[in-house]
Amino acid sequence: MPHVEPGMTVGLFGGSFNPPHDGHVLVADIALRRLRLDQLWWMVTPGNPLKSRRELAPLADRIALSETIAENPRIKVTAFEQSLGQSYTARTLEKIRARNPAIHFVWVMGADNLKTFDRWQRWQEIARSVPIAIVDRPGATLAYLSSKMAQTFDYARVDEEDAALLARRPAPAWTFLHGPRSRLSSTALRAGKPARG
Repeated sequence: MPHVEPGMTVGLFGGSFNPPHDGHVLVADIALRRLRLDQLWWMVTPGNPLKSRRELAPLADRIALSETIAENPRIKVTAFEQSLGQSYTARTLEKIRARNPAIHFVWVMGADNLKTFDRWQRWQEIARSVPIAIVDRPGATLAYLSSKMAQTFDYARVDEEDAALLARRPAPAWTFLHGPRSRLSSTALRAGKPARG
């Protein structure tokens, strides 16, 4: 895990990044700025349990590409989940928090992930263990309101204007961040159809 100092605020941005693209960089930059993070850990996962591994590029390739495009020095590209021997977010968060008790963490994800968030293993436990920042993605702006996560934890929503305080709030706490959006998609890029907008 990257080096941190007690009291730091750190965003956890996990994904397969298959391949990583400028849309991921945009989400990371918005999170760093709006949440006032000291670091953002760009966590390249061995694989998403909800996705097929058939088209999954080797982990080393995805790490190298992520390091190439994530130029902000506060972004730390890492793949420590591989050494943990599993890829379930709830378990990963347990280990991260156990090893870094003096750090304020925020889970960062694109709004397009909300439609399947309730299928993640122990998803409610994730929401109760760490604040969550959801960054707007094309086509997901209104859909997030109807997601099971948003409905279940409606009472824990933090106003976007208070996003800079999110990392220091007790979970459950989440916010939705609007801002510039990229239409780039890893799925489209793998299919050779980069969507721009």
